[in-house]
Amino acid sequence: MNLVTLQTFLSILETGSLARAAKRLHVSQSTVTARLQKLEEEIGQSLFHRHKSGVLLTASGLKFRRYAEAMTDLWQQARQETSMPEGIDAVCNLGSEFDLWPILGRHLLARIHREYPLTALSAWPGKHNELEQWLATGLIDAALTFQPISQDHLSSHELGSETLVLVSTRAGSPARSDPGYIYVDAGQDFGRRHAAAYTDAGIAKVSFGCSVWALEFLLDRGGSAYLPKSIAAPGLAAGKLHLIADTPVFTRHTYLICNDRVAQAWPWLTRLGDWFDQARGITASQASRKAIRGTPRSR
Repeated sequence: MNLVTLQTFLSILETGSLARAAKRLHVSQSTVTARLQKLEEEIGQSLFHRHKSGVLLTASGLKFRRYAEAMTDLWQQARQETSMPEGIDAVCNLGSEFDLWPILGRHLLARIHREYPLTALSAWPGKHNELEQWLATGLIDAALTFQPISQDHLSSHELGSETLVLVSTRAGSPARSDPGYIYVDAGQDFGRRHAAAYTDAGIAKVSFGCSVWALEFLLDRGGSAYLPKSIAAPGLAAGKLHLIADTPVFTRHTYLICNDRVAQAWPWLTRLGDWFDQARGITASQASRKAIRGTPRSR
């Protein structure tokens, strides 16, 4: 028996099926089945009743559950305590989706570092499915994401929402059928709403999975793209980007997902709302100052 086997058992329990557990853990269903069979052989009891619609705990599985949770809790505690250098009273390993780092992720880490100097910090970029896996296996303790993650030991803190707007390097750029249009993948929900709003659109010749990269390419090569308004703000203020009028505006929510056991040592969690309001205010203020500096004086 090992930690991966225990985590697989708990993932099956939390998701209700071997197939969904495999998807969460980013392994094949046959791998999940093999791990479960090995665990059941070691214990000498069946842990789940298999049904077409999913699985249910057996009486033995119900008894084993509390031990599996206790063992993984002990592992997390041991990992945190042994990894803490002298003079450190808490650890926060933060994962962040790429688009959330420039404003929210960077601001969060800076505030913790400045106001809670006894907290050891690390930051890791990743896609949503990677962050979900890292949270499940304990590689990170918290994640900034655009979607909530449902696991028994995790809590989701909604931080607000951001607006996605169509911008272009040319003031007179067409709202539709722009040959220089760049598609920026902002998640499944955005993809569905974008497809519904632009049913007549063809396939973009250039696409990105990261708004920051898309912005750099856009400024270098020209064209148009849907970008988070916070990321596009400096370019809009400097006149390098232009909002395209009369076009759909999309929104997506942002979340901080925390491991409940580790987060007990984080007093700053209660300050999240104020911190992120300030982060967005700072960004807007910086954009305004750039706009003022970039406005030519009248003669």
